[in-house]
Amino acid sequence: MAQPLINGNLYSWSQIELSIAGLDIYGVTSIEYTEEEETEMIYGAGNRPVGRAKGNITSEGSVTLQMEEIQRLQDSSTSGRLQDIEPFSVIVAYLKPNGDVVTDTLRECVFVNNGRSISQNDKSVEQDLTLSIGFIEWNSNPIIS
Repeated sequence: MAQPLINGNLYSWSQIELSIAGLDIYGVTSIEYTEEEETEMIYGAGNRPVGRAKGNITSEGSVTLQMEEIQRLQDSSTSGRLQDIEPFSVIVAYLKPNGDVVTDTLRECVFVNNGRSISQNDKSVEQDLTLSIGFIEWNSNPIIS
């Protein structure tokens, strides 16, 4: 049986706040981050696994920002390159329907790429940027760095 909704409200994009390298980011149109852990079945006697072993954890992600936000971040770089910004945290805060906040903190991030893609009749300029993520703290209490 499904659990009933609280007031019929679910998480939505309008309830997300984002901070990159200590800057509140408003011109964000998407954020994606994942974590994957190597898992392998271990075999012994017979043809069935006798256990499971875990290996490395890798994290990756991307963020789509409007040009104005990209420029703000580039201004914080001594060279003007996003890739030269010192490792930073990305904080993603979700407002729960009951008013509590759930926060995921992406630690030791760096931008992998920078570029522009603009087409005739675009109403805004935005770019998808790849993040190299050291690790993710799920449901964390962030200390901004």
